[in-house]
Amino acid sequence: MDLFTNLDLFSVGITTAAIGILAFAVFFNDHKSTTNQAFLFFALITVMWGWVNYASYQVYSPFMTLWLNRLAIFFATWHAFGIFQFFYVYPQEAYQFNKLYKFVLVPLASVTSCIVLTPLALGEVTKYMADGRAEEISNGPGMALFGATVFGFIIAAIVILFRKIWKADAHQKIQLRLILIGTIFTFALLLTFNFVLPAVFGLPRFIPLGMVWILPFIFLSSYAIIRHGLLNTRVIGTELLTFALLIVSFIEVAITKDIVSLFFRIGVFVLIFFFSILLIRGVRNEVKQREQLGQLAHSLEKANLRLKELDQQKTEFLSIASHQLRTPLSIIKGYIELIEDGAYGKATKKMKDVLHDMDESNERLVKLVDEFLDITRIEQGRTKFVFENYKINDLISDVVKELHQRAEGKGLKIMWEPNADIADVCMDEEKVRHVVFNFIDNAIKYSDKGIIKVLVEREDGGITVRVKDRGFGFNPIDQANFFQKFYRGENVKGTNVNGTGLGIYVCRKFIESHEGHVWAHSEGLGKGSEFGFWIPGKKPATS
Repeated sequence: MDLFTNLDLFSVGITTAAIGILAFAVFFNDHKSTTNQAFLFFALITVMWGWVNYASYQVYSPFMTLWLNRLAIFFATWHAFGIFQFFYVYPQEAYQFNKLYKFVLVPLASVTSCIVLTPLALGEVTKYMADGRAEEISNGPGMALFGATVFGFIIAAIVILFRKIWKADAHQKIQLRLILIGTIFTFALLLTFNFVLPAVFGLPRFIPLGMVWILPFIFLSSYAIIRHGLLNTRVIGTELLTFALLIVSFIEVAITKDIVSLFFRIGVFVLIFFFSILLIRGVRNEVKQREQLGQLAHSLEKANLRLKELDQQKTEFLSIASHQLRTPLSIIKGYIELIEDGAYGKATKKMKDVLHDMDESNERLVKLVDEFLDITRIEQGRTKFVFENYKINDLISDVVKELHQRAEGKGLKIMWEPNADIADVCMDEEKVRHVVFNFIDNAIKYSDKGIIKVLVEREDGGITVRVKDRGFGFNPIDQANFFQKFYRGENVKGTNVNGTGLGIYVCRKFIESHEGHVWAHSEGLGKGSEFGFWIPGKKPATS
């Protein structure tokens, strides 16, 4: 077959590919949408009607012509119902059909489509052409029902479209107007080529191309449904690629002369069409996922900024509250000391015991307020560091000496031997002392028996300090979270040990400011623990 002598077949084939690609692109955009499902139904019926209509003008057998015409008006019935259904549900993603639709309109379309397949609609061939093909077919009473049904569905669809345009908001008006423009173009083309030219000018050769005239409606409707989705660079690139492959494949079908090769190439065309749909679906899903990820990332960024604002407000509140609490606590401490020293008269032993308890409670509050102040200074970047060379052995010895009595009071022993190989270390003496004190103090708090070992060593070009105990121990969940702000371990629940979860968080921040790191390790509950830190022993580059 020559390509130019078979231009009709080529046009119908290319239109099929275009309608199929656009219809499935719409459907895969949101396959759960009632609108998208209705559009796919209309597009598939269009393709089937178009091919049957084309074939009815190509066969020579009067019997085949009769049945192909019956099939053409069968699909035409559902075609009219399809456009009505599409306008009826657009632009809803989910739609509840009423009783009129379910029990009147659908049965009407079903009964009409069945009747047109019988001699009640198209009876028999009454006139033949010179070459033996059917020229005229007698009409039965069923054609009146067919005409009324199709005309009724189309008029109802147009009325629904105009009503929706009238009631729509500005955004939906644009989409509905696109559909209206597509409808006007399609009806204008159908009237011109399928009615005016055959009836007035005696040119029926364009009637087989009925599906081609519906393409403007399909294109503009699909664009209106997806809006800007079809213009995504990757999606439109994929659609153009698959469309080009389908054109090449169909050209091969059109120019094939051998019947075996014809069926083979038709099969290839169908396979390419099928895989084109799958490819477009995959690309659309990937684009959609990327858009969703982009929206999610934007939402997370906004949420993160809001959390930072809240955290900053919390830090400022802590700073103000802590400063306001520090002054009265200092005054209380001063009055307790004055009373104990007899500034207001001799204090009895019972009074001194009560004052001692008051002083301890006050000290705990002072320590808590100091921790709050440390946190606010750290988070606001107001913590000052002074890096000088200090003897870390002396620093640890002073802390051990300070806490020795408290350890003995619980029946614990602190084992500490200075490391003679370590001399001066560049550090902020106050901050490192705070960390060592906190680690040993915690070891005393969370141990009921045994020995607390304190070790200092050279490791990895820096200094490592370890505090080991045989106390409560902890599980892996605690190990992963200990150095988080306000975290209290599962290992201390149900005990009478007080704490806020702030101390070792502050320790972590102090050590990280030295460009070092902290850790906590335990083999399990009841098996003791190790807390330690490593610092490079030289002045940090960021100081």
